[in-house]
Amino acid sequence: MLDNLNEKCAVVGVFNHSSASKMAYFSLFSMQHRGQEAAGISSSDGNRMHTIKDRGLVTQVFDDQKISTLKGGIAIGHTRYSTAGDDSILDAQPVYARYDLGEMGIVHNGNFTNAKTVRNQLIEKGAIFQTHMDTENLIHLIAKSSKKDILDRIIDGVKQVEGAYSLIFSNENKMFAVRDRQGFRPLSLGRLKGENGDGYIVASETSAFDLVGASYIRDVRPGELLIFEEGKAPKSIQVFEPNPHHCIFEYVYFARPDSTVFGKNVYSLRKEMGRTLAKENPVEADMVVPVPDGGVPSALGYAEESGIPFNMAIVRNHYVGRTFIEPTQEIRDLKVKMKLSAMKDVISGKRVIVVDDSIVRGTTSRQIIRMLKEAGAKEVHMRISSPPTTHPCFYGVDTPEESQLIANKYDIPTIANYIEADSLGYISNEGLLNSCGRDLNYCTSCFDGKYIIEPEKI
Repeated sequence: MLDNLNEKCAVVGVFNHSSASKMAYFSLFSMQHRGQEAAGISSSDGNRMHTIKDRGLVTQVFDDQKISTLKGGIAIGHTRYSTAGDDSILDAQPVYARYDLGEMGIVHNGNFTNAKTVRNQLIEKGAIFQTHMDTENLIHLIAKSSKKDILDRIIDGVKQVEGAYSLIFSNENKMFAVRDRQGFRPLSLGRLKGENGDGYIVASETSAFDLVGASYIRDVRPGELLIFEEGKAPKSIQVFEPNPHHCIFEYVYFARPDSTVFGKNVYSLRKEMGRTLAKENPVEADMVVPVPDGGVPSALGYAEESGIPFNMAIVRNHYVGRTFIEPTQEIRDLKVKMKLSAMKDVISGKRVIVVDDSIVRGTTSRQIIRMLKEAGAKEVHMRISSPPTTHPCFYGVDTPEESQLIANKYDIPTIANYIEADSLGYISNEGLLNSCGRDLNYCTSCFDGKYIIEPEKI
Protein backbone atom coordinates (compact mmCIF):
# COMPACT_ATOMS: atom_id res chain seq x y z
CA MET A 1 0.00 0.00 0.00
CA LEU A 2 1.63 3.19 -1.23
CA ASP A 3 -1.19 5.64 -0.74
CA ASN A 4 -0.26 7.60 2.37
CA LEU A 5 -1.65 5.88 5.45
CA ASN A 6 1.31 5.55 7.76
CA GLU A 7 2.30 4.61 11.27
CA LYS A 8 3.93 7.25 13.37
CA CYS A 9 6.92 5.36 14.70
CA ALA A 10 8.58 2.51 16.49
CA VAL A 11 9.85 2.64 20.06
CA VAL A 12 12.32 0.45 21.93
CA GLY A 13 13.84 0.40 25.39
CA VAL A 14 16.74 -1.81 26.53
CA PHE A 15 17.63 -2.22 30.21
CA ASN A 16 20.62 -3.86 31.93
CA HIS A 17 22.61 -4.87 28.88
CA SER A 18 26.28 -4.04 28.27
CA SER A 19 25.52 -3.30 24.60
CA ALA A 20 22.22 -1.52 25.19
CA SER A 21 22.66 1.03 22.41
CA LYS A 22 23.58 -1.70 19.89
CA MET A 23 20.52 -3.69 20.90
CA ALA A 24 18.40 -0.56 20.45
CA TYR A 25 19.97 0.08 17.04
CA PHE A 26 19.24 -3.40 15.72
CA SER A 27 15.74 -3.28 17.17
CA LEU A 28 15.02 -0.01 15.37
CA PHE A 29 16.44 -1.47 12.17
CA SER A 30 13.96 -4.35 12.41
CA MET A 31 11.11 -1.85 12.84
CA GLN A 32 12.19 0.61 10.15
CA HIS A 33 8.89 0.05 8.34
CA ARG A 34 7.12 2.00 11.11
CA GLY A 35 8.97 5.25 10.38
CA GLN A 36 11.61 6.40 7.90
CA GLU A 37 11.80 10.12 8.52
CA ALA A 38 14.14 10.22 11.52
CA ALA A 39 15.81 7.98 14.08
CA GLY A 40 17.33 8.49 17.50
CA ILE A 41 18.80 6.72 20.53
CA SER A 42 19.47 7.96 24.07
CA SER A 43 21.65 5.89 26.39
CA SER A 44 22.49 6.17 30.08
CA ASP A 45 25.70 5.10 31.78
CA GLY A 46 24.37 5.52 35.32
CA ASN A 47 25.61 9.08 35.66
CA ARG A 48 24.53 10.90 32.55
CA MET A 49 22.59 10.45 29.33
CA HIS A 50 23.93 10.51 25.77
CA THR A 51 21.71 11.22 22.75
CA ILE A 52 22.12 11.01 18.98
CA LYS A 53 19.23 11.66 16.60
CA ASP A 54 18.86 12.92 13.05
CA ARG A 55 16.74 12.76 9.94
CA GLY A 56 17.05 9.64 7.83
CA LEU A 57 16.92 5.88 8.09
CA VAL A 58 18.45 4.04 11.04
CA THR A 59 21.46 3.02 8.94
CA GLN A 60 21.94 6.61 7.78
CA VAL A 61 21.78 8.15 11.24
CA PHE A 62 24.05 5.64 13.01
CA ASP A 63 27.38 3.95 12.37
CA ASP A 64 29.74 2.00 14.64
CA GLN A 65 31.54 5.13 15.79
CA LYS A 66 28.35 6.91 16.80
CA ILE A 67 26.95 3.86 18.55
CA SER A 68 30.20 3.51 20.51
CA THR A 69 29.60 6.94 22.06
CA LEU A 70 26.18 5.88 23.35
CA LYS A 71 27.57 4.26 26.48
CA GLY A 72 25.73 2.53 29.29
CA GLY A 73 23.38 -0.29 30.13
CA ILE A 74 20.16 1.59 29.33
CA ALA A 75 19.04 2.78 25.90
CA ILE A 76 15.78 4.01 24.42
CA GLY A 77 15.21 4.50 20.70
CA HIS A 78 12.73 5.78 18.16
CA THR A 79 12.02 5.87 14.45
CA ARG A 80 9.70 8.59 13.27
CA TYR A 81 7.12 9.31 10.67
CA SER A 82 5.47 12.58 11.62
CA THR A 83 1.74 12.60 12.34
CA ALA A 84 1.27 15.51 14.72
CA GLY A 85 4.28 17.72 14.39
CA ASP A 86 6.84 18.87 11.87
CA ASP A 87 9.55 17.13 9.88
CA SER A 88 12.51 19.10 11.29
CA ILE A 89 15.32 17.57 13.33
CA LEU A 90 13.88 19.28 16.40
CA ASP A 91 10.90 16.94 16.11
CA ALA A 92 13.03 13.80 16.09
CA GLN A 93 12.99 11.66 19.22
CA PRO A 94 14.01 10.79 21.92
CA VAL A 95 12.79 13.99 23.53
CA TYR A 96 15.45 14.97 26.08
CA ALA A 97 15.43 17.44 28.94
CA ARG A 98 17.31 18.47 32.07
CA TYR A 99 15.13 19.38 35.03
CA ASP A 100 15.30 19.56 38.81
CA LEU A 101 15.56 15.78 39.29
CA GLY A 102 18.26 15.32 36.65
CA GLU A 103 17.97 14.14 33.05
CA MET A 104 15.16 12.41 31.17
CA GLY A 105 14.49 10.99 27.72
CA ILE A 106 11.12 9.95 26.28
CA VAL A 107 10.08 8.05 23.16
CA HIS A 108 6.43 7.95 22.12
CA ASN A 109 4.32 6.00 19.66
CA GLY A 110 0.85 7.50 19.34
CA ASN A 111 -0.91 10.85 19.55
CA PHE A 112 -2.32 12.77 22.50
CA THR A 113 -5.86 13.73 21.59
CA ASN A 114 -5.86 16.68 24.02
CA ALA A 115 -2.43 17.96 22.93
CA LYS A 116 -3.49 21.47 21.91
CA THR A 117 -5.48 22.03 25.10
CA VAL A 118 -2.62 20.87 27.33
CA ARG A 119 -0.05 22.90 25.40
CA ASN A 120 -2.11 26.08 25.63
CA GLN A 121 -2.48 25.56 29.38
CA LEU A 122 1.28 25.07 29.75
CA ILE A 123 2.06 28.16 27.66
CA GLU A 124 -0.26 30.22 29.86
CA LYS A 125 1.85 29.06 32.82
CA GLY A 126 5.06 30.20 31.15
CA ALA A 127 6.25 27.04 29.40
CA ILE A 128 8.47 27.52 26.35
CA PHE A 129 8.31 24.88 23.62
CA GLN A 130 11.07 24.00 21.17
CA THR A 131 9.17 21.50 19.00
CA HIS A 132 5.76 20.83 17.51
CA MET A 133 5.58 17.38 19.12
CA ASP A 134 2.80 16.51 21.53
CA THR A 135 5.41 14.42 23.39
CA GLU A 136 7.07 17.64 24.58
CA ASN A 137 3.91 18.39 26.55
CA LEU A 138 4.69 15.42 28.76
CA ILE A 139 8.23 16.63 29.49
CA HIS A 140 6.78 19.90 30.77
CA LEU A 141 4.09 18.16 32.82
CA ILE A 142 6.72 15.98 34.50
CA ALA A 143 9.10 18.89 35.10
CA LYS A 144 6.35 21.04 36.62
CA SER A 145 4.87 18.28 38.78
CA SER A 146 4.97 18.83 42.54
CA LYS A 147 5.66 15.13 43.16
CA LYS A 148 8.98 14.27 44.78
CA ASP A 149 10.25 11.34 42.70
CA ILE A 150 10.38 10.42 39.05
CA LEU A 151 7.84 7.57 39.22
CA ASP A 152 5.16 9.73 40.80
CA ARG A 153 5.87 12.51 38.32
CA ILE A 154 5.46 10.17 35.35
CA ILE A 155 2.15 8.93 36.74
CA ASP A 156 1.09 12.52 37.39
CA GLY A 157 2.01 13.43 33.81
CA VAL A 158 0.28 10.58 31.99
CA LYS A 159 -2.89 11.19 33.98
CA GLN A 160 -3.11 14.62 32.34
CA VAL A 161 -2.83 13.41 28.75
CA GLU A 162 -5.42 11.54 26.71
CA GLY A 163 -5.28 9.47 23.57
CA ALA A 164 -2.91 6.85 22.23
CA TYR A 165 0.52 6.30 23.70
CA SER A 166 3.11 3.61 24.08
CA LEU A 167 5.79 5.49 26.01
CA ILE A 168 9.27 4.58 27.22
CA PHE A 169 11.14 6.86 29.64
CA SER A 170 14.67 6.71 30.95
CA ASN A 171 16.75 8.73 33.35
CA GLU A 172 20.30 8.14 34.57
CA ASN A 173 19.58 4.73 36.13
CA LYS A 174 15.98 3.64 35.57
CA MET A 175 13.63 2.90 32.71
CA PHE A 176 9.84 3.06 32.59
CA ALA A 177 7.28 1.88 30.02
CA VAL A 178 3.59 2.78 29.97
CA ARG A 179 0.69 2.10 27.66
CA ASP A 180 -2.63 3.94 27.38
CA ARG A 181 -5.71 2.28 28.81
CA GLN A 182 -7.04 1.38 25.35
CA GLY A 183 -3.81 -0.25 24.22
CA PHE A 184 -4.19 1.37 20.80
CA ARG A 185 -0.55 0.83 19.85
CA PRO A 186 1.38 -2.40 20.50
CA LEU A 187 4.10 -2.67 23.14
CA SER A 188 5.75 -5.94 24.15
CA LEU A 189 8.14 -7.01 26.92
CA GLY A 190 11.04 -9.40 26.34
CA ARG A 191 14.05 -10.84 28.15
CA LEU A 192 17.63 -10.35 26.95
CA LYS A 193 20.51 -12.50 28.12
CA GLY A 194 23.58 -10.45 28.93
CA GLU A 195 26.85 -10.42 30.83
CA ASN A 196 25.13 -8.93 33.87
CA GLY A 197 22.32 -11.46 34.08
CA ASP A 198 18.87 -10.87 32.75
CA GLY A 199 18.32 -7.74 30.74
CA TYR A 200 14.98 -6.56 29.42
CA ILE A 201 13.65 -5.07 26.22
CA VAL A 202 10.40 -3.28 25.46
CA ALA A 203 9.49 -2.70 21.81
CA SER A 204 6.64 -1.89 19.46
CA GLU A 205 6.97 -5.24 17.69
CA THR A 206 8.32 -8.68 18.52
CA SER A 207 10.31 -8.67 15.27
CA ALA A 208 12.82 -6.63 17.29
CA PHE A 209 13.14 -9.49 19.78
CA ASP A 210 13.88 -12.00 17.04
CA LEU A 211 16.76 -9.95 15.65
CA VAL A 212 18.52 -9.33 18.98
CA GLY A 213 17.89 -12.80 20.42
CA ALA A 214 15.38 -11.76 23.07
CA SER A 215 12.58 -13.99 24.31
CA TYR A 216 9.02 -12.69 24.39
CA ILE A 217 7.52 -12.50 27.90
CA ARG A 218 4.19 -10.77 27.35
CA ASP A 219 2.55 -7.59 26.12
CA VAL A 220 2.54 -4.52 28.32
CA ARG A 221 -1.09 -4.41 29.43
CA PRO A 222 -3.35 -1.48 28.55
CA GLY A 223 -3.07 1.08 31.36
CA GLU A 224 0.02 -0.60 32.82
CA LEU A 225 3.32 1.04 33.84
CA LEU A 226 6.50 -1.05 34.14
CA ILE A 227 9.46 0.06 36.26
CA PHE A 228 12.97 -1.24 35.51
CA GLU A 229 15.58 -0.90 38.26
CA GLU A 230 19.02 -2.49 38.60
CA GLY A 231 19.00 -5.88 40.28
CA LYS A 232 15.21 -6.20 40.26
CA ALA A 233 12.58 -7.82 38.10
CA PRO A 234 10.31 -5.31 36.34
CA LYS A 235 7.67 -3.95 38.71
CA SER A 236 4.13 -3.45 37.43
CA ILE A 237 1.67 -0.73 38.40
CA GLN A 238 -1.82 -0.65 36.89
CA VAL A 239 -2.23 3.11 36.51
CA PHE A 240 -5.51 3.01 34.58
CA GLU A 241 -8.45 0.63 34.40
CA PRO A 242 -7.99 -1.18 31.05
CA ASN A 243 -10.45 -0.47 28.25
CA PRO A 244 -8.84 -2.41 25.38
CA HIS A 245 -9.44 -1.17 21.84
CA HIS A 246 -6.45 -2.27 19.79
CA CYS A 247 -5.79 -0.64 16.41
CA ILE A 248 -6.97 -3.21 13.87
CA PHE A 249 -4.86 -1.58 11.15
CA GLU A 250 -1.78 -3.02 12.86
CA TYR A 251 -2.97 -6.35 11.49
CA VAL A 252 -4.01 -4.97 8.11
CA TYR A 253 -0.82 -3.09 7.25
CA PHE A 254 1.45 -1.53 9.88
CA ALA A 255 3.09 -4.48 11.61
CA ARG A 256 5.66 -6.78 10.05
CA PRO A 257 4.09 -10.11 9.06
CA ASP A 258 6.55 -12.03 11.26
CA SER A 259 5.58 -10.06 14.38
CA THR A 260 3.24 -11.15 17.12
CA VAL A 261 0.97 -8.17 17.81
CA PHE A 262 -1.73 -8.09 20.48
CA GLY A 263 -0.88 -11.75 21.07
CA LYS A 264 -1.49 -12.92 17.48
CA ASN A 265 0.71 -13.72 14.49
CA VAL A 266 0.24 -11.02 11.86
CA TYR A 267 0.96 -13.18 8.80
CA SER A 268 -1.69 -15.76 9.72
CA LEU A 269 -4.33 -13.09 10.21
CA ARG A 270 -3.54 -11.43 6.88
CA LYS A 271 -3.91 -14.75 5.08
CA GLU A 272 -7.25 -15.23 6.81
CA MET A 273 -8.33 -11.76 5.64
CA GLY A 274 -7.54 -12.88 2.09
CA ARG A 275 -9.63 -16.02 2.48
CA THR A 276 -12.55 -13.98 3.80
CA LEU A 277 -12.12 -11.48 0.97
CA ALA A 278 -12.36 -14.32 -1.58
CA LYS A 279 -15.56 -15.62 0.02
CA GLU A 280 -17.15 -12.18 0.12
CA ASN A 281 -15.94 -10.92 -3.27
CA PRO A 282 -15.48 -13.80 -5.74
CA VAL A 283 -14.73 -13.17 -9.40
CA GLU A 284 -13.59 -15.32 -12.32
CA ALA A 285 -9.96 -14.67 -13.19
CA ASP A 286 -6.72 -16.30 -14.31
CA MET A 287 -4.40 -15.17 -11.53
CA VAL A 288 -4.21 -13.46 -8.14
CA VAL A 289 -1.49 -10.82 -7.95
CA PRO A 290 -0.46 -8.94 -4.78
CA VAL A 291 0.67 -5.35 -4.55
CA PRO A 292 4.01 -5.97 -2.82
CA ASP A 293 4.84 -6.10 -0.07
CA GLY A 294 1.75 -5.44 2.03
CA GLY A 295 -0.69 -7.31 -0.19
CA VAL A 296 1.23 -10.60 -0.33
CA PRO A 297 -0.23 -12.57 2.62
CA SER A 298 -3.82 -11.58 1.81
CA ALA A 299 -3.31 -12.43 -1.86
CA LEU A 300 -2.03 -15.86 -0.84
CA GLY A 301 -5.14 -16.38 1.26
CA TYR A 302 -7.37 -15.21 -1.59
CA ALA A 303 -5.66 -17.60 -4.02
CA GLU A 304 -5.90 -20.56 -1.64
CA GLU A 305 -9.59 -19.96 -0.95
CA SER A 306 -10.58 -19.28 -4.56
CA GLY A 307 -8.37 -21.89 -6.21
CA ILE A 308 -7.06 -19.25 -8.63
CA PRO A 309 -3.27 -19.39 -9.12
CA PHE A 310 -1.10 -16.92 -7.18
CA ASN A 311 1.45 -14.98 -9.19
CA MET A 312 4.04 -12.36 -8.22
CA ALA A 313 3.47 -10.44 -11.45
CA ILE A 314 4.19 -7.03 -9.90
CA VAL A 315 7.82 -6.43 -8.97
CA ARG A 316 8.83 -3.93 -6.33
CA ASN A 317 12.06 -1.94 -6.31
CA HIS A 318 13.02 -1.78 -2.63
CA TYR A 319 15.63 0.90 -3.19
CA VAL A 320 13.14 3.71 -3.69
CA GLY A 321 12.00 5.81 -0.73
CA ARG A 322 8.41 5.37 0.37
CA THR A 323 6.06 7.57 -1.64
CA PHE A 324 4.50 9.41 1.27
CA ILE A 325 7.79 11.09 2.15
CA GLU A 326 7.32 13.49 -0.76
CA PRO A 327 4.69 16.21 -0.44
CA THR A 328 3.32 16.64 -3.97
CA GLN A 329 1.04 14.30 -5.90
CA GLU A 330 3.26 14.65 -8.98
CA ILE A 331 6.23 13.24 -7.07
CA ARG A 332 4.05 10.51 -5.54
CA ASP A 333 2.94 9.48 -9.04
CA LEU A 334 6.53 9.29 -10.25
CA LYS A 335 7.61 7.27 -7.24
CA VAL A 336 4.87 4.69 -7.81
CA LYS A 337 6.25 4.10 -11.31
CA MET A 338 9.77 3.91 -9.91
CA LYS A 339 8.74 1.46 -7.22
CA LEU A 340 6.41 -0.96 -9.02
CA SER A 341 6.59 -2.62 -12.41
CA ALA A 342 4.44 -5.27 -14.09
CA MET A 343 5.67 -8.43 -15.86
CA LYS A 344 4.18 -8.11 -19.34
CA ASP A 345 4.89 -11.70 -20.39
CA VAL A 346 3.01 -13.01 -17.36
CA ILE A 347 0.06 -10.59 -17.42
CA SER A 348 -0.67 -10.12 -21.12
CA GLY A 349 -4.09 -11.43 -22.11
CA LYS A 350 -4.95 -12.51 -18.57
CA ARG A 351 -7.79 -11.63 -16.20
CA VAL A 352 -6.04 -10.36 -13.07
CA ILE A 353 -7.21 -10.03 -9.46
CA VAL A 354 -4.91 -7.53 -7.77
CA VAL A 355 -4.94 -7.57 -3.95
CA ASP A 356 -3.88 -4.64 -1.77
CA ASP A 357 -4.37 -3.82 1.90
CA SER A 358 -6.18 -0.48 1.54
CA ILE A 359 -7.18 2.43 -0.67
CA VAL A 360 -6.76 5.92 0.79
CA ARG A 361 -6.84 8.60 -1.93
CA GLY A 362 -7.23 6.18 -4.82
CA THR A 363 -4.51 7.70 -6.98
CA THR A 364 -2.00 4.89 -6.38
CA SER A 365 -4.59 2.18 -7.06
CA ARG A 366 -5.48 3.85 -10.35
CA GLN A 367 -1.84 3.92 -11.40
CA ILE A 368 -1.38 0.25 -10.55
CA ILE A 369 -4.43 -0.72 -12.59
CA ARG A 370 -3.28 1.40 -15.53
CA MET A 371 0.14 -0.24 -15.31
CA LEU A 372 -1.42 -3.72 -15.43
CA LYS A 373 -3.62 -2.83 -18.39
CA GLU A 374 -0.68 -1.28 -20.22
CA ALA A 375 1.10 -4.60 -19.65
CA GLY A 376 -1.75 -6.28 -21.53
CA ALA A 377 -4.10 -7.44 -18.78
CA LYS A 378 -7.49 -8.31 -20.27
CA GLU A 379 -9.33 -7.43 -17.03
CA VAL A 380 -8.19 -6.06 -13.66
CA HIS A 381 -10.32 -6.71 -10.58
CA MET A 382 -9.16 -4.99 -7.40
CA ARG A 383 -9.69 -6.58 -3.99
CA ILE A 384 -8.90 -4.81 -0.72
CA SER A 385 -8.26 -6.64 2.57
CA SER A 386 -9.64 -3.82 4.73
CA PRO A 387 -13.00 -2.01 4.66
CA PRO A 388 -13.25 1.43 3.01
CA THR A 389 -11.20 4.03 4.93
CA THR A 390 -13.83 6.70 5.55
CA HIS A 391 -12.50 8.65 8.55
CA PRO A 392 -9.14 10.01 9.73
CA CYS A 393 -7.26 8.50 12.66
CA PHE A 394 -6.37 10.58 15.72
CA TYR A 395 -4.50 7.83 17.55
CA GLY A 396 -1.04 7.86 16.02
CA VAL A 397 -1.62 7.21 12.33
CA ASP A 398 -0.94 9.73 9.60
CA THR A 399 -4.15 9.92 7.58
CA PRO A 400 -5.18 12.60 5.12
CA GLU A 401 -8.00 14.95 5.97
CA GLU A 402 -11.49 13.51 5.63
CA SER A 403 -12.03 15.35 2.35
CA GLN A 404 -9.05 13.50 0.79
CA LEU A 405 -10.29 10.02 1.73
CA ILE A 406 -11.94 8.74 -1.44
CA ALA A 407 -14.28 6.37 0.43
CA ASN A 408 -15.58 9.26 2.53
CA LYS A 409 -16.96 10.91 -0.60
CA TYR A 410 -17.87 8.09 -2.97
CA ASP A 411 -19.51 4.68 -2.98
CA ILE A 412 -17.71 1.56 -4.17
CA PRO A 413 -18.95 1.60 -7.81
CA THR A 414 -17.82 5.24 -8.14
CA ILE A 415 -14.41 4.41 -6.67
CA ALA A 416 -14.10 1.45 -9.05
CA ASN A 417 -14.80 3.78 -11.95
CA TYR A 418 -12.23 6.31 -10.68
CA ILE A 419 -9.44 3.77 -10.29
CA GLU A 420 -10.42 2.22 -13.65
CA ALA A 421 -10.97 -1.27 -12.23
CA ASP A 422 -13.27 -3.78 -13.92
CA SER A 423 -14.57 -4.50 -10.43
CA LEU A 424 -13.73 -3.50 -6.86
CA GLY A 425 -14.40 -5.39 -3.66
CA TYR A 426 -13.51 -4.65 -0.04
CA ILE A 427 -13.60 -7.01 2.91
CA SER A 428 -16.58 -6.14 5.11
CA ASN A 429 -16.26 -4.78 8.65
CA GLU A 430 -17.70 -8.05 9.95
CA GLY A 431 -15.40 -10.07 7.74
CA LEU A 432 -12.33 -8.24 9.03
CA LEU A 433 -13.35 -8.66 12.66
CA ASN A 434 -14.06 -12.35 12.13
CA SER A 435 -10.69 -12.80 10.42
CA CYS A 436 -8.86 -11.17 13.32
CA GLY A 437 -10.87 -12.99 16.00
CA ARG A 438 -13.67 -11.78 18.21
CA ASP A 439 -11.74 -12.46 21.42
CA LEU A 440 -10.23 -8.93 21.41
CA ASN A 441 -11.78 -5.47 21.21
CA TYR A 442 -10.53 -3.35 18.33
CA CYS A 443 -10.52 0.29 17.33
CA THR A 444 -12.12 0.53 13.88
CA SER A 445 -12.74 4.29 13.85
CA CYS A 446 -11.05 4.76 10.46
CA PHE A 447 -13.72 2.49 8.98
CA ASP A 448 -16.82 3.49 10.95
CA GLY A 449 -16.11 6.92 12.51
CA LYS A 450 -16.83 5.62 16.02
CA TYR A 451 -14.06 7.24 18.02
CA ILE A 452 -13.15 5.70 21.37
CA ILE A 453 -11.79 9.06 22.53
CA GLU A 454 -13.30 12.11 20.88
CA PRO A 455 -10.56 14.32 19.39
CA GLU A 456 -10.33 17.90 20.57
CA LYS A 457 -11.92 20.55 18.37
CA ILE A 458 -9.74 23.65 18.77
